[in-house]
Amino acid sequence: MLSSPRLLTAGQMARRLRVPTRWLKNEASAGKIPHVQAEKVFLFDPEAVEEALVQRAREPKEARIA
Repeated sequence: MLSSPRLLTAGQMARRLRVPTRWLKNEASAGKIPHVQAEKVFLFDPEAVEEALVQRAREPKEARIA
């Protein structure tokens, strides 16, 4: 049986990444970090978020400014 990924709240994910919760929510709202949103609740798959951030870090600096 496949297990579904454990989703973390914005606070839990922010603590895991050691970033402010507001920054995480802003990045998610801007479409820069994968998330699921139900009304005002943001949920994050830690593996997907970490993969997205690693990919962003690998991009040339010029590409990240947009």
